[in-house]
Amino acid sequence: MNSLVKEKNDMKKKNTKGFEKRDKSSTMPFMIPSIAGFLLFFLIPFFIVLFYSFIDNPINKEFVMFDNYISLLRNHAFMLSLKNTLIFSVIAVPLAVIIPLILALFLESNIPGKSIFRTALISPLVVPVASVILIWQVVFHYNGVINVFLNSIGIDAVDWFKSDFSRLVVVLLFLWKNTGYNMILFMAGLANIPIDVKEAALIDGVGPVRRFFRIKLNYMSSSIFFVTILSLINSFKVFREVYLLTGDYPYEGLYMLQHYINNTFRTLDYQKLSAAAVIICIIITAIIALLFYIDNKLGSSVDE
Repeated sequence: MNSLVKEKNDMKKKNTKGFEKRDKSSTMPFMIPSIAGFLLFFLIPFFIVLFYSFIDNPINKEFVMFDNYISLLRNHAFMLSLKNTLIFSVIAVPLAVIIPLILALFLESNIPGKSIFRTALISPLVVPVASVILIWQVVFHYNGVINVFLNSIGIDAVDWFKSDFSRLVVVLLFLWKNTGYNMILFMAGLANIPIDVKEAALIDGVGPVRRFFRIKLNYMSSSIFFVTILSLINSFKVFREVYLLTGDYPYEGLYMLQHYINNTFRTLDYQKLSAAAVIICIIITAIIALLFYIDNKLGSSVDE
């Protein structure tokens, strides 16, 4: 009897392996275009950039070790742009995670006008960038709406784009543009929490604060991780808005990495651009690796 069961199990394993081999052989041709595109547009250019970062210029191609990196780290414009970008990300990314999460928790309850409120928060996604910039210029210009209001109550006008408040203006723009989408992602994460877990917590008399930290936060770790990565990427793409608001050389506090790369590209200094790209890649990879570590820790606590 045991031998028959063993033979059946062996046959099942062989059939499973046969199906897996056939699936791989049948799917590989469909994966070739994706693999070729990844190699052509991502992997090969990355190694070319890495090669350029270690040579003096694309013509001589003389290997200079880490000279480009040392020169870049001594460059005031690059260090300023790196510092400003990191400061902006440190300020904007947590806010782009916390505020939508609070709004999603608020909209989880049955409140009147919930759909209208949700639609109002999502609407910035469909507004063109040019229109957004026009609104921000009307509101934050030296002769704009806010300064007119400040003058009416006896407060001196503020040059929002050429003062220490400039970073605040861009952070508000970033949040206005991304809060609605992040909130929808969090609402989807809240909807995926098992109902029996919620009901058990309510029966046990667990309060809303403890219920959030002990249950919802753990189950939403993947959503928080995804939204954080997405917000981090978007924080590095804020150059478009800053450029349209302030031009090539904005106020010192708004000079981002993309400004440095865009301005350096005009001189075709490929070795410095390549070294800058590698440094940015290392920084982003380190941040994402840290987020993966935190997500795995939270995920393991849920499994336990």
